[in-house]
Amino acid sequence: MENMEINYDKLVEKALKHVVIEALKIAADEGLPGEHHFYITFKTTHPGVRLSAHLLNQYPEEMTIVMQHQFANLMVGETYFEVDLSFGGIPQTLRVPYDAISYFADPYAKFGLSFNSANELDSIALDGNDLSEEEPEVKKVSGSAEVISIDELRKKRNA
Repeated sequence: MENMEINYDKLVEKALKHVVIEALKIAADEGLPGEHHFYITFKTTHPGVRLSAHLLNQYPEEMTIVMQHQFANLMVGETYFEVDLSFGGIPQTLRVPYDAISYFADPYAKFGLSFNSANELDSIALDGNDLSEEEPEVKKVSGSAEVISIDELRKKRNA
């Protein structure tokens, strides 16, 4: 038998991704309570990310979305989430695999997580609760999404 080691960093990161998944499930099921809102930064070139060519052109490596009042049709699947956002008045559906996420924060709760292995293709299962087969609940929200620079977010976080 090979000398195998337990990769605790990877285990912790996988567990922390479940925190993100559970927060997204709460938002999908109940909406975001009070002033809670999410900043989600993800690698736009990660396999499985789906966004328009225009957005990919604008954000060729990384993109941060803000989910607060202006999102709809949030669907939390087994390995990814989908959400409808409006960019410059144009509605678009984004699909983001959990493995593509490099940063997640809820500034209201003063909570944030950074992930190092955003390029790894380890799938994260929801203990068999794959919601992707179900019809997502429709939440109609008007307005537009805010896309912010990751540098701006880091400045706020380090201040």
